[in-house]
Amino acid sequence: MTDPESEDRKPPSDEARSAFTQPQGVPASPETEDDPQVTSEFAIPEGFNATQSPAEPEGSAFTRPDSYNERDTPLAFTPPEGVPIVRLIKEAPWQDRMRTMLRMPVAERPTPEPSQKHDEDSGPAVPRVLDLTLRIGELLLAGGEGAEDVEAAMFAVCRSYGLDRCEPTVTFTLLNISYQPSLVDDPVSASRTVRRRGTDYTRLAAVFQLVDDISSPDMEVSLEEAYRRLAEIRRNRHPYPGWALTAANGLLAGGASVLVGGGPAVFVCAAIGAMLGDRLAWLAAGRGLPEFYQFMVAATPPAAIGVALTLANSSLPSSAVITGGLFALLPGRALVAGVQDGLTGYYITAAARLLEVMYFFVGIVIGVLVVLYMGVQLHAKLDPDAHNIFVNRPVWQILASMALSLAFAVLLQQERSTVLAVTLNGGVAWVVFGAMHYAGEISPVASTAVAAGLVGLFGQLFSRYRFASALPYVTAAIGPLLPGSSTYYGLLGIAQNNLDRGLLSLSQAVATALAIAIGVNLGSEISRLFLRTPGAAGASRRAAKRTRGF
Repeated sequence: MTDPESEDRKPPSDEARSAFTQPQGVPASPETEDDPQVTSEFAIPEGFNATQSPAEPEGSAFTRPDSYNERDTPLAFTPPEGVPIVRLIKEAPWQDRMRTMLRMPVAERPTPEPSQKHDEDSGPAVPRVLDLTLRIGELLLAGGEGAEDVEAAMFAVCRSYGLDRCEPTVTFTLLNISYQPSLVDDPVSASRTVRRRGTDYTRLAAVFQLVDDISSPDMEVSLEEAYRRLAEIRRNRHPYPGWALTAANGLLAGGASVLVGGGPAVFVCAAIGAMLGDRLAWLAAGRGLPEFYQFMVAATPPAAIGVALTLANSSLPSSAVITGGLFALLPGRALVAGVQDGLTGYYITAAARLLEVMYFFVGIVIGVLVVLYMGVQLHAKLDPDAHNIFVNRPVWQILASMALSLAFAVLLQQERSTVLAVTLNGGVAWVVFGAMHYAGEISPVASTAVAAGLVGLFGQLFSRYRFASALPYVTAAIGPLLPGSSTYYGLLGIAQNNLDRGLLSLSQAVATALAIAIGVNLGSEISRLFLRTPGAAGASRRAAKRTRGF
């Protein structure tokens, strides 16, 4: 054991000595002699009465300081041109009103009366309102709606239930919303992740109708009623059975084969190939394979039937059969949504959507290239110049374009009331494209852009008339404009080791796809700019101001 006296005789540590040790020649004070380890220069002198101040209560970071006085606050800065007055007309569609406020700073947003009444003593149930808002946004985003429209719907629900200071944020799979009651209260945030996505435009229309009823001052929708209707929307079955979807795939591929010069026999072959591919894709989905492999296996039967016709020395154009099968697989819906998000400033979501389109397209390319390469090895006479031979059948091609749009609408699970409108819209799109490209000899990319612009314009008009989403009126109508033939001949050129020809055709296919997406978005913007609802002239939609190179 250690002797206590020996511990007292140990020299004190250097770290325990003060930096203010008495210099040599200066007598030390009695206190220092008794306790040589008094080190701190902050020691409280004798006779000083230190009263302990009360602890500061813990509060919010936004608490106003004691010196703040509302009457003596400095004047706020006013720009030279003044603060613009925003008038939100109630007759305007809720989409336009919410987009207008979303593009405004929080301090400049008007504070309208809540559409749905609540108990003034307790106020709105903030957690439940945020949860309902996220669930509605989840259904819209999972259904393929654009990020801006999802944010507008979430913003409309929050403001309708009295939550004014809301900021919704939407990315590819994540939804977040924050609410701050006032400048002196802590914000409340909630988020939700979209795990599964599916195409059901009937459910999408029902969600839009629910948001329209919630944001309408003439209807009273309580939180319990909104939850009940949302649960019914989730439980609703698809309007078309599985066999109808398979038949729609065949009709889509057959109509596309007629558009590129096929006849009745080619129609049947393309339909059979597309239906076989659809069944293989369903089988792959049932086994849990990702969508990449589903697209890959779905692309093989049409290509195999086209190669088989060539090996059998049939007079039927195999290119029309393969092109028809590609029309049924090209992801036009995701492409339009991705480009639309990019044009409206949601670059993260746009990049994710376009990356998804690229993966699907690569899956289609691999599936078709494998079959075409096998056909080339078997000496199949696949003619890459067949696309220069055009068969002019305007009446049959217009009917085929309408049948293609009808089949596309069924595949998208649209409401039966919207099928006729989108079928006519698809026919108009092909008439405009044919008149400009085949009769007027205008570039196919420019013709496609103009036709897609009309599709977006008419689709926006239909949606504004019914206060619904524009996707059901637009997506199926662009089906006849998809670059199926350019994609096929590009893949054929690569399979035949003719990279220059193949890459040229694929670049034309990419340009056509971008023309479709930009044309649809431009038509929608034109409808919002010049075809406003009467009385809604004040509800302008602000665009973001961008810098010019710096």
